Amino acid sequence: MELPYYPSDTPFNGEQKAWLAGFLAGLNTRLAMPAGAAVPTAGAVGGPVATLERPADGTAAEPAAAEAAAPAGPGSLLIIYGTQSGNAEWIADQAKDAATELGFDVTLADMGEATLEQVAGATKLLAVVSTYGEGEMPDDAEDLWSEIAGPEAPRMEGVSFAVCGLGDTIYDGFCQAAKNLDARLAALGATRVVDRAECDIDFQPAADAWMPGALDALLAAGSAPAAAPVAPVAEPAAEPVAEPAAEPVAEAWGRKNPYPATIIENTVLSGPASAKEVRHFVVSLGDSGIEYEPGDGLSVHAVNDAALVELVLARLGATGDELITDRKTERTLRDALTNHYELATPSKYLVDYIASRSGDAELTHLSATGDHEALDAWLWGRDVLDLLNVDPTLTITPEELVNELRPLAPRVYSISSSPRAHAGTVHLTVAAVRYRSLDRDRGGVCSTFLADRCGDGAPISVYITPNRSFRLPDDDAPVIMIGPGTGVAPFRSFLHERAARGATGENWLFFGDQHRESDYLYAEELARFTDDGLLTRLDLAFSRDQEHKIYVQDRMAENGAEFYDWLERGASVFVCGDATRMAHDVDTALHEIVAKQGGLDADGAAHYVDQLKQQKRYLRDVY
Repeated sequence: MELPYYPSDTPFNGEQKAWLAGFLAGLNTRLAMPAGAAVPTAGAVGGPVATLERPADGTAAEPAAAEAAAPAGPGSLLIIYGTQSGNAEWIADQAKDAATELGFDVTLADMGEATLEQVAGATKLLAVVSTYGEGEMPDDAEDLWSEIAGPEAPRMEGVSFAVCGLGDTIYDGFCQAAKNLDARLAALGATRVVDRAECDIDFQPAADAWMPGALDALLAAGSAPAAAPVAPVAEPAAEPVAEPAAEPVAEAWGRKNPYPATIIENTVLSGPASAKEVRHFVVSLGDSGIEYEPGDGLSVHAVNDAALVELVLARLGATGDELITDRKTERTLRDALTNHYELATPSKYLVDYIASRSGDAELTHLSATGDHEALDAWLWGRDVLDLLNVDPTLTITPEELVNELRPLAPRVYSISSSPRAHAGTVHLTVAAVRYRSLDRDRGGVCSTFLADRCGDGAPISVYITPNRSFRLPDDDAPVIMIGPGTGVAPFRSFLHERAARGATGENWLFFGDQHRESDYLYAEELARFTDDGLLTRLDLAFSRDQEHKIYVQDRMAENGAEFYDWLERGASVFVCGDATRMAHDVDTALHEIVAKQGGLDADGAAHYVDQLKQQKRYLRDVY
């Protein structure tokens, strides 16, 4: 079920729209409630929803009294997470560890596996959910969200909850998935114990600041009676908790303590006539003990281009040696602009700030109207220096600028190697972004950092970003992989892994790009996999090698009967690459194949695809 759509000119802000959406979505269940059920009372928009018990005569009543018997300990806590790339799972894991230390009996569940009954029956609930695309739920959270948002969702007066959202303020639907879930739980009568967290792309500090208060609030909330023991007291949970300590070296490296790796190979994969510059990187993990699985990502701490940093310093009239205080840490301005703040992508906070200070008519109009599409179009190709130069006479201090910048977030790349076939290394397949705008050459922050500025063994800070929602099935299961361009990266990992494991399952790859001669990535390897019989089928789509453009979704449709046969025989479908167009077009093609080959109408095909998702047989790693 989709929440009500609000036109852009509706006189409500985003917080109010989210609350109203959840409230309206819950009206059906409220109207159908029997006498004696609990109803929500409207509080401040976006704030908690108080719960009153409705007597049989329909008159108002006082809040229900708390149970007389106080349970021993904080009781049980259900932590659910919805993730597209693993970040929400990371925060949920941290919440589990912290809650366990407080004495909670914690259950941690992916929203793709959690049930509506589990959520409605939880006394205390903590949800961590990222936002995918333009305000959408992650793939693994769609089904549970549909049930929670649906008219058959039960009342949840007995649930105390807290929601943490992960998003990116560069997108219009910032943390919208979390806003919707937060509002819907409140509309169903659950009690919000703490304000929702909305974490930007540099989510860790915000999550760290929010988590203790959220757990304390859940700790203080009414507890359910202690559950009856299911195991003898002589069997404590000490052994599982102690297990990670057996590998202290591997556990030492992570998001808060990245590993200083080195690039030992930097090869251009694309041909000289290609419109793209795609490179293959081999990153040495040394003696770090770092482990990963096919489907995981490698996060790289990017460094801004020194030339751009110097231009910004010159514009500020600064030397770079000035000391600034950033989150209680004192560092030089040059260090801050080089290693800690986004310069290539201006924040919308900076847009508003420059608009208010400069009085520039165009920028002021874009900032005031809230026309996100127009603002995004204006910002395309512009960086922080361009914003500062909107008014060359504007004087801005280093502290003022830093306060309006976004943190420089790590970039996550799908790993294109297999730990069994490429021991001690991680391989990446990266398109180096280069373009010219407003008379200056520009480049992707991390892609050009890797391509141009990591030579001579200079270390790069990296850590593994697990993606448990993008895992190979059993060795004997068939696999369909759809990955045009650099989207082929995880499927190179899959194929090398299946070869190393001697997997017997069939493998079908759809790959495409612009021109076969210049854009056929890993052509020799794929040919070898085909000759060896590992790659059962290889379908290629080079869009510009003929007058009529052909894409991977067209190859899917051409082979619809066999594609459907693979599905019927238990094949898992994996998609990696561009979320804006490719993933949408592939999804449409999948529905059409299922409808045509299965003799189903649109609703039947949608149900079939939903079943694939529930069975973890339709998985996407899209960006």
